[in-house]
Amino acid sequence: MRYTIPMTATRVQTDHKRLFQTALLLAVFTVLYNLLEGMISIFFGINDETLTLFGFGVDSFIEVISGLGIIAMVIRIQHNPDTPRGAFEKTALHITGISFYLLALGLLCTAVVNMVIRHKPATTLPGLIISLVSIGVMWSLVAAKRRVGRELNSAPILADANCTMVCIYMSVVLLVSSLIYELTGFALVDSLGALGLIYFSINEGREAFEKARGIETCGCDETCTP
Repeated sequence: MRYTIPMTATRVQTDHKRLFQTALLLAVFTVLYNLLEGMISIFFGINDETLTLFGFGVDSFIEVISGLGIIAMVIRIQHNPDTPRGAFEKTALHITGISFYLLALGLLCTAVVNMVIRHKPATTLPGLIISLVSIGVMWSLVAAKRRVGRELNSAPILADANCTMVCIYMSVVLLVSSLIYELTGFALVDSLGALGLIYFSINEGREAFEKARGIETCGCDETCTP
């Protein structure tokens, strides 16, 4: 029995180290994936004059900024789990919040103009494909992050998983608007899809500022559980 305790403690420590490494890899993958997704989405959004896809691409780049803050968070809680948020994390949250508000404003103005002139995208097929891929990838990420968060009993990692769910909601908006346009050619559906992105962008911007101020909010904070 004298040797059981140190062996068990060592095993737990090793498991925690492995889980934190997994959490860090998931955060890095999230950043890299959003970079790629953002570049592709913006390219096709501009090329096909698809507002919803363009806004989705810009959102991906904003998620990169947020993801960098998540990487800093994972590294911090890995080494000093009881320490408060660092300056980099708070700065990333402020930049993220401002970016989401600017995205919402830009999408709103463009959507209104497109509704007035009844603008039609050339095609929404790329948005259809990108959204399907995004839903699959993000759903896998949410499942992995929740598993690691539960095993580590880490509220911040679980909160990050909840935030990733918002990416799925945005992907669904893109999927639905792209599919409806491909099937019906309804001119306003692209602008209506952009309005859906505006809703989530405003919520994400608000929550980013609340988290930066240390205010606990349900759905994307460090205390909520899924």
